[in-house]
Amino acid sequence: MNNYQQITDIDTLLNPYQKFGISLGLERIKNLLNKLGNPQEKVEIIHVAGTNGKGSVCAYLSSILTQAGYKTGRYISPHLVNWNERICLNEKPISTEKLVDIIKYISPVADSLEECPTLFEVVTAAAWLYFAECQVDVAVMEVGLGGRLDATNVCDRNLVSIITSISREHWQRLGNTLTEIATEKAGVMKPQCPVVVGNLPSEAIEVVKNRAKILDCPRIMVESAEKIFKNGEIWAKYQDIEYPLPLAGDIQLQNSALSIETIKILQVQGWNISLEHIQEGMRKAKWRGRIEWVTWQGQKMLIDGAHNVAAAQVLRQYVDTFQKPIIWVMGMLSTKDHQGIFQALLRPQDQLHLVPVPDHSSADTAFLSQVAQNVNPSLTKVNTYDDLFIALEKVSSIEDNEKQIIVLCGSLYLLGYFLQQNN
Repeated sequence: MNNYQQITDIDTLLNPYQKFGISLGLERIKNLLNKLGNPQEKVEIIHVAGTNGKGSVCAYLSSILTQAGYKTGRYISPHLVNWNERICLNEKPISTEKLVDIIKYISPVADSLEECPTLFEVVTAAAWLYFAECQVDVAVMEVGLGGRLDATNVCDRNLVSIITSISREHWQRLGNTLTEIATEKAGVMKPQCPVVVGNLPSEAIEVVKNRAKILDCPRIMVESAEKIFKNGEIWAKYQDIEYPLPLAGDIQLQNSALSIETIKILQVQGWNISLEHIQEGMRKAKWRGRIEWVTWQGQKMLIDGAHNVAAAQVLRQYVDTFQKPIIWVMGMLSTKDHQGIFQALLRPQDQLHLVPVPDHSSADTAFLSQVAQNVNPSLTKVNTYDDLFIALEKVSSIEDNEKQIIVLCGSLYLLGYFLQQNN
């Protein structure tokens, strides 16, 4: 069986579960895991929740722990190019053959249940099975959506719980206020297990503080690291630890500090992690599609998810450092805060080229065009296209485009489509 056929098999095996959509709740996943022998009970975890920054924190922690010699699992979502990215062991994605085998093992069990699990629950169960079978020392588990009712939230104890950030996203499911959203994300906290907390809005901080008090959780509020320069490289300093900072954007001063604080807690718990492990792990950390420079047909451009207002603000802060007009190539899902994202990103003299997000509930490009022009009437150009690569061909041919920065953003699914074709 060739690789293409195997990858098709993953999609084919998972396709029946697509129809159940997104449905938060723990009963289905617990029933499924129980039938599978409760593999999650054999895995020590670091549980990472938050609106933005989860992926970067997971990348840092996984890389450091792997460098320290620990057998380290990592589970993230969504993937950019293929399903294998979601489940990694020591920084290497699960093989297609292994993932197919695990899903084939899970499917008849899932289908036998009174209430069939969702696609995300099946893939999460696959991660638990793989990590238990590999006898990992630790799994770094990223929350899919929210926290309290997320399929990853099935363990009684965490080595550390992390809440990276909280802003208004997925309000349709998590609640319309920051207090409601924070309540869902604080659901990953466990009795007497330490929680590491990023820079949160005041309403969210109150929720986390109260939850920590009820659960008797040691709570560490983390300040951002300080940017420093060492041997011509960008480094950071958090408390007494200096380390390379490979991922771009000032938000990584916060994300990296959350990771280093978590490592400090593990050291106190008896984990053997040296300064050299931290520095080499940070240096090797990779996280695709987040303020990442790529080349397409000889054209240098920046790609970033920027799929909510907070992430868009981070991206705008980064591109402002270049003091150049921006050529935005964007697509967004229909469920996003389109006006808020445009307000964060768009400035006079920028151009906007709008495209659909393939195979997802994409916002209509004509609608987005109107919203964008209402937000910023001073854009030099607003165009719509039927396909991303038609748009990229157009912007690549713009005269003097080297005096501007081309940025592809608005949806991780759009970035995945680009990377799949560009690879």
